[in-house]
Amino acid sequence: MEMSLLRPATTQPFLSSFSKFQPTHRSRNYKSIKFRFTVAGGSAVGSSRIEGGGTTITADCVIVGGGISGLCIAQALSTKHPDAAPNVIVTEAKDRVGGNIITREEKGFLWEEGPNSFQPSDPMLTMVVDSGLKDELVLGDPNAPRFVLWNGKLRPVPSKLTDLPFFDLMSIGGKIRAGLGALGIRPPPPGREESVEEFVRRNLGDEVFERLIEPFCSGVYAGDPSKLSMKAAFGKVWKLEENGGSIIGGTFKAIQERNKAPKTTRDPRLPKPKGQTVGSFRKGLTMLPEAISARLGSKVKVSWKLSSITKLDSGGYNLTYETPEGIVSVQSKSVVMTVPSHVASSLLRPLSDTAAEALSKLYYPPVAAVSTSYPKEANPKRMLNRWRTKRVWPVASTHTRRTIYSSSLFPNRAPPGRVLLLNYIGGATNTGILSKSEGELVEAVDRDLRKMLIKPSSTDPLVLGVRVWPQAIPQFLIGHIDLVDAAKASLSSSGHDGIFLGGNYVAGVALGRCVEGAYETATEVNNFMSRYAYK
Repeated sequence: MEMSLLRPATTQPFLSSFSKFQPTHRSRNYKSIKFRFTVAGGSAVGSSRIEGGGTTITADCVIVGGGISGLCIAQALSTKHPDAAPNVIVTEAKDRVGGNIITREEKGFLWEEGPNSFQPSDPMLTMVVDSGLKDELVLGDPNAPRFVLWNGKLRPVPSKLTDLPFFDLMSIGGKIRAGLGALGIRPPPPGREESVEEFVRRNLGDEVFERLIEPFCSGVYAGDPSKLSMKAAFGKVWKLEENGGSIIGGTFKAIQERNKAPKTTRDPRLPKPKGQTVGSFRKGLTMLPEAISARLGSKVKVSWKLSSITKLDSGGYNLTYETPEGIVSVQSKSVVMTVPSHVASSLLRPLSDTAAEALSKLYYPPVAAVSTSYPKEANPKRMLNRWRTKRVWPVASTHTRRTIYSSSLFPNRAPPGRVLLLNYIGGATNTGILSKSEGELVEAVDRDLRKMLIKPSSTDPLVLGVRVWPQAIPQFLIGHIDLVDAAKASLSSSGHDGIFLGGNYVAGVALGRCVEGAYETATEVNNFMSRYAYK
């Protein structure tokens, strides 16, 4: 049975609310504007000023990691809790901020080599407005469809409840099974933590899992749904059954609770997106970390590599850094670790072996972002009108996890007459990409596209970039929440209050969840610093 998902350019679409390559007929010599094959990771050398004229400086809060989580925590502290930690420092081992957010621009093309978009939730829009980027915001078409390739045919995924009776991705029997299960006519919960596969098959049936959720997990998490935790990866849907006895029962209960809650006034500064859409910026996602960094100014230190953390007898922590200007010690009342869990594990081991061990068990599979361009005539005539309407046509096949039609989703992503496609390949079920060359990765993606979207006789693609992330997306496997909670509890019980864990392995893999998590972490720091002031 052939099956793949045309992925939406978002990590939280409608659904989340709820090897060997075949030989080709010829060897292709792919053209490249400037072939970018990059293995992400490692430290770089840059420059940074040391304030205070000495080797020891003080701070209220040090945020370790200058990715989107770290920068947003610093901005959330300055905008929401300005008195909690006025002296904040953000440190980054590389010579640039932004972490996995990388936007490239060349010869009329603008493409992403990490995350591709975000859901414009109110916390996300608040961060955008506070960063001065409101006028730079671009939103995708809210009516852009998503598709699954099933039995050789592209089939639309329902985007709203009224679509459910009419889409042909599932059989009538499969729809009835899903409806009954959602109402609560299904086997009871097993009394243990379920995988995504177990939860969905039990509640909604085999067809929903095989034709919707399995490719969704593959595309968004680059993960294996038989190992992903439903509670950790899709907690909102898991809570529906937990709180209401069934998915439908939980939905009605959530609506009732929301209606009873006190009404809050929405920030009038925020834009009002229409429908379910995704967002970016005029010059790509990198505008957000760069704007926040510019606002924070000298509080951001790049090319600062943290070598050790120790507890001070007087309270607080001493962080020792290797910098371009030499060894620098920072004495801080609090520390927020937003680096990947395996990096945090090494740094925290001298403080808590138990916390370090828990963090070391989290898994990040490899993913490659392959950016390619084809002439518009490479698209079969039956799809051309959809491209012209700027609708999203993502795809994931046996090897390619998903494809984003970047030039159709946002404006000014490709020159006239060209189509820009961002393709993701790899993940937990295809870790072999680490042994592939850039040419082999491009060939695998190109072969998949010709099976589903591109005319087989089309010219070779123009290759813009190939970026390999050896440890890309944290997997929220069964036991994930317990491991993170164990790490936090161990730090607290061993006398290391004031060290906080943040980042995507804590908040969630979507860019928007990282921003929402940043506000949550900033609140935790504020609460701690309020207690600290009275000690």
